Amino acid sequence: MAKLRTDQLGRALSGTLAPIYLVSGEEPLLVQEASDAIRNAARAQGFSERELHHIDPSFDWSLLHSSASSLSLFASKKIIELRIANSKPGDKGSRALTEYAGAPADDTILLIVTGKLDNTAQRSKWYKALEGAGVHLATWPIDAAQLPRWIGARMQSAGLTADHGTIELLASRVEGNLLAAAQEIEKLKLLTDDGVITSQLMASVVADSARYDIFTLVDKALAGDARGAVKSLHGLRSEGTDAIAVLWALTRDIRQLLQCAQLIQQGRHKDWAMKQAGVWAKRQGLIGGALNRLGSSQLQLLLRQANGVDRACKGMRNANPWDDLLDLVLSFSGVVSLKPANVRLGLKL
Repeated sequence: MAKLRTDQLGRALSGTLAPIYLVSGEEPLLVQEASDAIRNAARAQGFSERELHHIDPSFDWSLLHSSASSLSLFASKKIIELRIANSKPGDKGSRALTEYAGAPADDTILLIVTGKLDNTAQRSKWYKALEGAGVHLATWPIDAAQLPRWIGARMQSAGLTADHGTIELLASRVEGNLLAAAQEIEKLKLLTDDGVITSQLMASVVADSARYDIFTLVDKALAGDARGAVKSLHGLRSEGTDAIAVLWALTRDIRQLLQCAQLIQQGRHKDWAMKQAGVWAKRQGLIGGALNRLGSSQLQLLLRQANGVDRACKGMRNANPWDDLLDLVLSFSGVVSLKPANVRLGLKL
């Protein structure tokens, strides 16, 4: 399987398309944009029909073969998209993907979208079966040091220019949330005629954020301000904020806290652990305070709750994502709304 970086994808899609594309990674914006680019290139070459399947343990993998062997009356080429949330297709999925990779269907592109694929996954049967048949695009998170450069490149592609200090201002505002950065850049495009973004304009845009801000919500949860966090959550919901965006911000900090907690358990100093986990200097007080009240086992349960919210957002659980988010925010803030046993039971629904 040819392995590509995100900056190589455009050129790779300008020629003959591969029969299989695997897009993996934890950064939602990069995964989404890479998948969009593949779909758009396929449509431009006549792949006008698309079938989307969310993979869970109950998925019928025979649908892959039947979908690939049947076309609608209105299309001669098809895109089959498989979204594997946990990056593990299971035994049946492994066999189905192995068989499909051995003889990819004509006039069909198989697009597989997963989370991060670790070394174990890349040694698995299904991954190796795909190696010789398609293309793997692995997306990687943008860390704090890389973020200004990423924002600068994004602004340049949008026809905008700004000096380093102005770009740093936006980087400090979004703190690693690429989706938020992309949205701010789109806003800036509407506010300038000549494409030049001054520090004054950037400061005004940064200050003119939503009344209920996702990052404010997370900071209040980290600080143990349950009342304030819940108020922010209700405000974000009333303003039409996407639940998955709220979940992304909460999950990011929960993962970072868990990494810190595990390093501390290994005997590392808290300050060293936070630096190793990539905690921004100005957030170390908040993160450090949260580490004083949240242990590794609690953080692992929070991650399980976050995974349950994710499945509710995708329709894979019979639950309201915003109700689940409320429980997650309360637990994150230090308020026990449900006993751990009840949380685990709820995640099965």
